[in-house]
Amino acid sequence: MPHEIDILIEDSRWQDLGLEALADTAICGTLSALDVMRAELSVLACDDARISVLNADFRNKAVPTNVLSWPEEDLSSEIEGAAPVPPRPDPSGTISLGDIAIAYDTCAREAAEQSKPLADHVTHLLVHGTLHLLGYDHIRDHDATRMETLEVEILGKLGVSDPY
Repeated sequence: MPHEIDILIEDSRWQDLGLEALADTAICGTLSALDVMRAELSVLACDDARISVLNADFRNKAVPTNVLSWPEEDLSSEIEGAAPVPPRPDPSGTISLGDIAIAYDTCAREAAEQSKPLADHVTHLLVHGTLHLLGYDHIRDHDATRMETLEVEILGKLGVSDPY
């Protein structure tokens, strides 16, 4: 397999949802869409209590959130409006992307509130988190438009409806 996705499931509800298959589909679909041939990253499948601690530790926000990501390398462009910098592979040709954490409780609540299948919402958030690892962001309007357009395109290829 060209991509190595290390998944740590801390909350068994993720197993019931089939997170491993969802993560493989979402992450590999995102990497394929961006022509990333070999990458490695990790996913922590946790609950709101755990992601609240991570959010407090890394973003000074002691509240739960749906997904967090920690890129191995900052790939965002220094030029306003420019696409992210392409990641550089190591000598073996592999790109170390970083880590994603996803919280079951928040994802399930959001999916219910938005009347979306939970699997589709989780797929979207894993695509979203992977794009963050690749230097995409949504802080400025033009960056948000670029990221959302790419998410919709990738999700469409995966058979998931436009989340926006």
